[in-house]
Amino acid sequence: IYKTEGMERSYSRKGNPWDNACIESFHSLIKREWINFYHFETMKEAKKAVFEYIEGFYNTIRIHSHCGYESPMEYEKNYKILKKMRLEKN
Repeated sequence: IYKTEGMERSYSRKGNPWDNACIESFHSLIKREWINFYHFETMKEAKKAVFEYIEGFYNTIRIHSHCGYESPMEYEKNYKILKKMRLEKN
């Protein structure tokens, strides 16, 4: 099915198991938190669900440890505020 959708398979380089660690972690999350709760009849439905997870939850609501336990959206908002405050000080 990946070929009919214009996708390519991606493999880690030999001897480098860390190549895809971030995306493998994300795949585990999206399956556990979203995909496993649905049955998709079409690729369009699956794509819509993935989009909803990423844009409607993962980037906007779900907290991330690397963002100081804020959502990426909240982290970006706070970063811009701090940056503006620093610029105003100088």
